[in-house]
Amino acid sequence: MNIVTVGLNHRTAPVEIREQFAFREEELPRALRRLVNHYNINEAVIISTCNRVEVIGVVHDMEKGVWEVKKFLSEYHDIPYDDIKDHLYVHAGEDCARHLFRVACGLDSMVMGEPQILGQVKDAYGMAVQSNTAGTVINKLFHKAFSVAKRVRTETRIGASSVSVSSVAVELAKKIFGELTGRTVMLIGAGEMAELSARSLLGAGVKEIIIANRTYERAVELAKEFRGRAIMFREFSHYLKYTDIVIASTGSPKFIIRPEDVAGVMKERKHCPMFFIDIAVPRNIDPLVNNIDNAYVFDIDDLQGVVEANLKERLKEAEQAELIVTEEIDGLYRWVRSLDVVPTIIALQQRLEGIRKAELERALSQLKNLSDRERKVLDAMTQAMVKKILHNPVTCIKQEAHSVEGDTFIEAAIKLFGLEEEEIIKKAREAGGN
Repeated sequence: MNIVTVGLNHRTAPVEIREQFAFREEELPRALRRLVNHYNINEAVIISTCNRVEVIGVVHDMEKGVWEVKKFLSEYHDIPYDDIKDHLYVHAGEDCARHLFRVACGLDSMVMGEPQILGQVKDAYGMAVQSNTAGTVINKLFHKAFSVAKRVRTETRIGASSVSVSSVAVELAKKIFGELTGRTVMLIGAGEMAELSARSLLGAGVKEIIIANRTYERAVELAKEFRGRAIMFREFSHYLKYTDIVIASTGSPKFIIRPEDVAGVMKERKHCPMFFIDIAVPRNIDPLVNNIDNAYVFDIDDLQGVVEANLKERLKEAEQAELIVTEEIDGLYRWVRSLDVVPTIIALQQRLEGIRKAELERALSQLKNLSDRERKVLDAMTQAMVKKILHNPVTCIKQEAHSVEGDTFIEAAIKLFGLEEEEIIKKAREAGGN
């Protein structure tokens, strides 16, 4: 068994690339089933957030598995592979587990140490469970990732001063206005990102929060909690003229604010500055809005500058977190490797035991005058011979299982002793269920 990750994130691809590969929540079950049923991936999870799209897969052949995932991403989103290959990264084996642990702990986030990513990873795993694409290896891998993230939160202070992407957006607004006291803010989208933004905005002293959401009841619920005002989603453009800061975080696949919308609003505001912070992927605000005088648009990538200003303190804690991740890797990957080693050894033992019994029965059929005691002696002798023959190969496979050449020894045993691949796969599944 091998674990692979293929993906892109805020470091390898700009937002205009990432948004093309984003998976909407409602399409994930179909995408997961397609990945497993048509691309030779045994188990799979898809993590899709504003900053990353990653496919974690369990495969038998690592090289082939990586290519299958790349092909899936290209074909599913109908984008030529040559257009995306430079943006993709690959993690395999222990490196794949390490990467997932770092993601779950917030060590790989744009905002180092932010806690929101752990919830997103849990949601991605939950979707795989519901879609029946999470099996023995994925279950073990992700539960271990969750326990590592909990340990990092408990043993380090990496989350003590961490901020989410939404609160970084608020920090950017502070830099623009100086103070937010007396400002009116509109949140377009009432999901988790909007809720986190509202909490930060209230603490910053904004005068009013206007909340627009496609589900009006959710907007009302959030408005009550934060002493804001809920409006119908279709009416949000009418309220733009009263708004100083717009934070957009909807799941719309298309732009919901365009240059022509803002141009008219600016005239009504007598060209008083407006600031748009787009924390959605795909983006909600057409970047051409930035060409309008006194209208300023910041997308998710623009937040990186604010993030970097807060990194120094967290970097110290991150060093300790990285040590914890390293400690936890060895035990997990020994278990993953055992999924190949154990069934190979079982199949090897059963193959030789089958040969022993067949040959013993053939010999006994020609020695009809043997007593029960003599038959038992022959049986014990042949068992001892098989055990001694197996001793060195089994010991060697176990010793080398966790080395870089572990797969080579397993493959050699399969070929040398004529073990069928189907038999190995069957034993692997049986061993994984124990």
